[in-house]
Amino acid sequence: SFSFFLFINAIMGSGILGLAYAMANTGIILFVILLILIALLSAYSIHLLLKTAGVVGIRAYEQLGYRAFGPPGKILAACIITLHNIGAMSSYLFIVKIELPYIIQGLMELYWFVDGRCLIIIVSVGIILPLALMKRLGRILLPFLSFFHFVIYKKFVTECSLEHSYNETGVTESINNSTDDTCEAKFVTINPQTAFTIPIMAFAFVCHPEVLPIYTELKTPNKTRMQNVANISILAMFVMYLLTAIFGYLTFYGNVKSELLEMYSKKDTLMLCVRLAVLIAVTLTVPVVLFPIRRAVLQLLFPDKPFHWVRHISIAVCLLFLVNLLVIFVPNIRDIFGFIGATSAPSLIFILPGIFYICIVPEEQEPLKSRPKIQALVFVTLGFIFMIMSITFIMIEWVTGKKTSGGH
Repeated sequence: SFSFFLFINAIMGSGILGLAYAMANTGIILFVILLILIALLSAYSIHLLLKTAGVVGIRAYEQLGYRAFGPPGKILAACIITLHNIGAMSSYLFIVKIELPYIIQGLMELYWFVDGRCLIIIVSVGIILPLALMKRLGRILLPFLSFFHFVIYKKFVTECSLEHSYNETGVTESINNSTDDTCEAKFVTINPQTAFTIPIMAFAFVCHPEVLPIYTELKTPNKTRMQNVANISILAMFVMYLLTAIFGYLTFYGNVKSELLEMYSKKDTLMLCVRLAVLIAVTLTVPVVLFPIRRAVLQLLFPDKPFHWVRHISIAVCLLFLVNLLVIFVPNIRDIFGFIGATSAPSLIFILPGIFYICIVPEEQEPLKSRPKIQALVFVTLGFIFMIMSITFIMIEWVTGKKTSGGH
């Protein structure tokens, strides 16, 4: 049961905030089909990882890379996990940038001290950095559960109208979406923003680097038992993601933004509590995500050196500085979801587990032409196709979108 809790926590993250936006840009039917697909592929991917780890008795993602391709494999896996974690950190800090001003306004009625860019620097230096300097931390993202219940409740008490779209920054958004059918659910939609939907979903399901560490924490590590834990967790998250997306979408329809929390009233007390819960969760998770990045950097640059405080602190400072820069200058959280969901997510879900499986499971056990190996090869190919298509469409959307919206 504890491993189930750990697994849910490993999957759940900021990606949940982008799912209603994904649904608005694919339509309900297409979204449901894609979400089922990504959930099934994630479960299959975990099956490949567990089988591969079972053959060699390895309990770390990077070590599988080492076993498959030697040092370059280990470096590749470490780099992809690092890229993914930097994306996760950025998305959490992006939520701080968007939501903290609303919380300060709601609690203190202060309207001058609300520049999100200044606030993330204050939060980074005052809260995240001290936590990142500790030697151990545990991650907690469960306040996203309160957000999930809230989205469902709000659907039943919110009238659909254009007013949501005309808050401070939303004017351009509602002009882009045709306003004549604002309060109408679409079953299938294709538009330039559709390019971001599969990456957002993939980003929401990545938990693969944590699978093997959780596996080792089982009382009796058993592949079948771990696969069951993974399947039940993925099913639970699938239901939660689907309901959040549907109810979020059916509250705001075509006006929904890529960060769903932003759509709700700024003066609602219940909303304030939910924002606060999510904000505390993401702020406390940033240092936790920073730990594996720092470990990877230390392994790559100083593999045989003992622990040293100067290195420990300076890597944390540099990483936070880098992520703060990203969050200050990237205009929209969907760009982070999209980029990470199109690059590191397919690598961690599709490409690496499939390649590790093909390379590590011995030929005498499963020849290259056996069905499981061919399936794994198809799976890797699917990952590459998905990655290339997503990156291409997102690049086209960025280029054409910037032209049409005057560099927004």
